[in-house]
Amino acid sequence: MRDDVIGAISTPPGEGGIAIVRISGEGCIEKVSQIFQARVSGKDIQVQRPFSLTLGWLKDEKNEILDEVLVAKMNAPRSYTGEEMVEINCHGGSITARRCLQRVLSTGVRLADPGEFTRRAFMNGKMDAAQAEAVIDIIRAKTDRGLKLAMKQLEGKNSEYVKQLEDCLIEANMLLEANLDFSEDVGELDYDQLRRLLINTRDGIDNMIRAGELGNIYKDGISVAICGKPNVGKSSLLNALLRKERAIVTDIPGTTRDLIEEYININGIPVKLIDTAGIRETSDIVEQIGISKAQQAVKEAELVVFLLDIEAGMTEEDKAIYDYIENKERVIVLVNKDDLMEKNISEEEIEQNFTELRVIRASIKEEIGIQELEDIIEEMVGVGLIDSDNLEFTVSLRQKETLLAGREYIQEAIEAMEEVPLDCLGVDIQNGLARLGEITGRNLKEESIDRIFREFCIGK
Repeated sequence: MRDDVIGAISTPPGEGGIAIVRISGEGCIEKVSQIFQARVSGKDIQVQRPFSLTLGWLKDEKNEILDEVLVAKMNAPRSYTGEEMVEINCHGGSITARRCLQRVLSTGVRLADPGEFTRRAFMNGKMDAAQAEAVIDIIRAKTDRGLKLAMKQLEGKNSEYVKQLEDCLIEANMLLEANLDFSEDVGELDYDQLRRLLINTRDGIDNMIRAGELGNIYKDGISVAICGKPNVGKSSLLNALLRKERAIVTDIPGTTRDLIEEYININGIPVKLIDTAGIRETSDIVEQIGISKAQQAVKEAELVVFLLDIEAGMTEEDKAIYDYIENKERVIVLVNKDDLMEKNISEEEIEQNFTELRVIRASIKEEIGIQELEDIIEEMVGVGLIDSDNLEFTVSLRQKETLLAGREYIQEAIEAMEEVPLDCLGVDIQNGLARLGEITGRNLKEESIDRIFREFCIGK
């Protein structure tokens, strides 16, 4: 890691009350003092108390005022990065913030790489790798539940649980080493105890992965495609779920020509709703493109809401659309306009065509069945995902791959126990320990560290 002084804008682009230019590295306070003049005469930020704000002006090369700012300084190691840090609070707006950053860079400060502030925090021991990954999850959280899970990881919940797994493997390794080095003193190896420690570790990894899969749904969300023939009520359903008029609704078939995507929050789960074009045979080239996109969205979505019109009845067009959908277990059937007297879809047809599927009898116009649909989406998302022992985790792809690699070594040791020399068992246990150490970053290689921070934005 380079130890030069870095700087970047840490707030998002656009207009706002303030923007923050962050600078970190040994000597950054002195560099900022060269271009900052305090409003109160005689004040020098180099001798100001840490964690205090100083009001003044940022000056350009001609000593003219660039902006009125507040400067906060933090001394090492009591800062986000563990280094000297300065944060310049300037007026919001892209031009103001950019000019302030350019002035800072003119003093010899280097523009920070994406995620470099957090990377320095990790390298300086302010957080471990799992906590660093939580930072990006906090920034990208779409619901309160997703934010809560990311905060738990930032607080060290993942690392704490991994430490418990490591303790089991360390104890297992101690049993082996004691038997190898002092067999006459300690007697025969207690294989039952060794097996119990390894199984507890393996099961703990399984629990963490399962809990992580559920937690990642709250973090990343799912996609739900709304499909059916033209004028069946797809756009009306989207509007009803959003509680606002997002899609155009008319009696003219083919109104929706492209995908309309919006996020909603269903009990803490970010759900991306995709309103698709009505699927039908058409000679309209633009509508054909929309239908092609609709078919692709239906294919890729985690769940599909298939709409029927109870007044129009179930037509060959409906059956063709339903036959196109793969993995029928991910389909929710919504029979619309159930409030009308004339019903041309019988119970027998529903039973015959949608055996074992969840079927909702609804009236989108009257908002009947909307809450039931939300409840079923939440229920179907959680099928097979057990929040083991009330564990709550988000597990990144890197962490999951590392856990699975560690589990494989542990499983090999369990299966080979009493059949291979003890030193061979020790190799598997040590390899398992090494993989678990990668979760917190203790055994991480440079390319793995790069992988963690490559998705960060500049300024974080």
